[in-house]
Amino acid sequence: MPNIRTRLLVVLVVLFGSLTVAGAPSATAATLPDSLWFDESPLTVQNGRFVDGNGREVVLRGYNVSGETKLEENSGLPFASVADAKKSATALRALGGGNSVRFLLSWAHAEPTRGTVDTAYLAAATAQMQAFLDAGIRVYPDFHQDLYSRYLFNSGSWYTGDGAPKWAVALGGYPQESCGICLFWGQNITQNQAVTKAQYDFWHNKYGLQDAFLATAQKTMAYVEQHLSDAEFAGIVGFDPYNEPFAGSYDSGQSSRSWEQNLLWPFYQKFRARMDAAGWQDKPAFVEPNLFWDANIDAQKQEGGLLDAGTLGPRYVFNTHFYDQKAISGVLMWGNASDGQYATDFGTIRDRASAAGTAAVVSEFGQPLSGNVSGKAPTVDKAMYQALDSRIPGSGWWSSPASSGPALSGSQWQWDIYNGRHHELMNDNADKVQTSGDAWNDEDLSVAKLDASGTVTLRQDARLLDRVYPSATAGTALAFTYEDRSRDGSTTLTWNPVPSSLPNVSQLVGSGQYGLLVWKSGSGTAPTELHLPASFPTATTTVVSDLGTVYGPSAYTTSAPVAAAPEPGGTGSRRLLLTDSDSGVLHYALVTNGAVSPSASLLGAAKAELATWAAAHF
Repeated sequence: MPNIRTRLLVVLVVLFGSLTVAGAPSATAATLPDSLWFDESPLTVQNGRFVDGNGREVVLRGYNVSGETKLEENSGLPFASVADAKKSATALRALGGGNSVRFLLSWAHAEPTRGTVDTAYLAAATAQMQAFLDAGIRVYPDFHQDLYSRYLFNSGSWYTGDGAPKWAVALGGYPQESCGICLFWGQNITQNQAVTKAQYDFWHNKYGLQDAFLATAQKTMAYVEQHLSDAEFAGIVGFDPYNEPFAGSYDSGQSSRSWEQNLLWPFYQKFRARMDAAGWQDKPAFVEPNLFWDANIDAQKQEGGLLDAGTLGPRYVFNTHFYDQKAISGVLMWGNASDGQYATDFGTIRDRASAAGTAAVVSEFGQPLSGNVSGKAPTVDKAMYQALDSRIPGSGWWSSPASSGPALSGSQWQWDIYNGRHHELMNDNADKVQTSGDAWNDEDLSVAKLDASGTVTLRQDARLLDRVYPSATAGTALAFTYEDRSRDGSTTLTWNPVPSSLPNVSQLVGSGQYGLLVWKSGSGTAPTELHLPASFPTATTTVVSDLGTVYGPSAYTTSAPVAAAPEPGGTGSRRLLLTDSDSGVLHYALVTNGAVSPSASLLGAAKAELATWAAAHF
């Protein structure tokens, strides 16, 4: 995670530190409100992509729930109550457009006494997970840690951590924590000897620490599996074993790459075995490489990416984070982000996952929303979403769409409804009560908060967060783009305008938002889905596709090629459904909210332009 502490001398930062494709509607009864016959099937990994039980390629988009787990005020849980979890889940779906969450768990609270799992904690966490599953949101839990443990830090420290329980820290007799001149909390990872020695001990299984963690992880997973219904458990995508792993320090002659090969990857294999023993054998492990493997500051970058793990295959997902540390530093990137700024960074993630033979997820990304670098957030986050959607900049998308590739899955950091109203005693110090932001090491990245009436509201432009994206593609996704027209202050950011060579499409879109998906059909009968943001009211949404053109899509039926329907979960969120009746055929669909009662002639002309364009480029 990044940090936004903006003390003095910021420039010093760089110096330190297998599935059967469905051929007919399923007979399985729906368990969620607004479910249709093709919903609620578990996901697996096939051919480097998430795939549902109907053979459709699935894209996961959502948020981390939540940094509240890193605090003590709610005993290591994301929410104070199940009611708050339900409120949050509904808003995350309806306002934030998310179909998935990375759900944080605490080792310290799961195993407060060595060898004894706190079933009350697991029960509360599972009940809060259910709130998201019941809203139609897929979940992948994460055993979270930062700086190894809060118990390494003294009561007067500038910083704190989360993760390991008190008993695990007591075993090590670690030195007094001190980071020296550290302007960002992340510098503790490499400069604070208490942190580095504790991390080192964990990876070397000193005092049996790793064994204890793995045993608790197995008991946690078994508890969750046993206390969810089959339908709920189908909504669990997988498990993230360990947040942002780092060696602490390297042995003589050891490199970051050999540490991954000899210590990190064997840990993941052990965790994978624990998943199997706990009844999670059909779900992948979301494994993270060395956290510095894709750092965008050369002084921080370390070789990694699980390069020596071989083909990960369907039992693992390549799971990584990306923050623009140059932008966060306040001095290494002047000005704002621009079109295509992260295309190369996210292209590296795509290529590494492809080489590993599995799917990828960017399970953390974002930018501070307060402090002296918060002004960059509108453009930084737009550029990151753009890079999730396509591997090429908007300026080149229409001329080279075949290079776009499928959309990436991702979870923005974070969704914390308590933002700005915490009451956290930092390191148990009653004189250091944290209330502002995320209440953890001066961070402030939550996209949501509660207003004065207790209603969940967004802290970022809804046009940025609630996006059109291909949540399920019936076949193979070839290219996707979304122009959100989000704002930076009063400026509308348009990085992918429809080119003048497509005048009718340009007229149809006008100044509105638009998304365009190109795919090749598969052999199943379930439709392709695109999430419809709240800014796309069904009655005024325009769709131009080879499957049909329509203004105001009708309600879904199996015979309607272009239709709309609620998303499962009863939250009021909606989706566009596109049904083809062929296999191996190229299809395209443009969806926009820019047109107002477009004429049949304009729709026909736009369709002809798109047909010519698609034939020329694919």
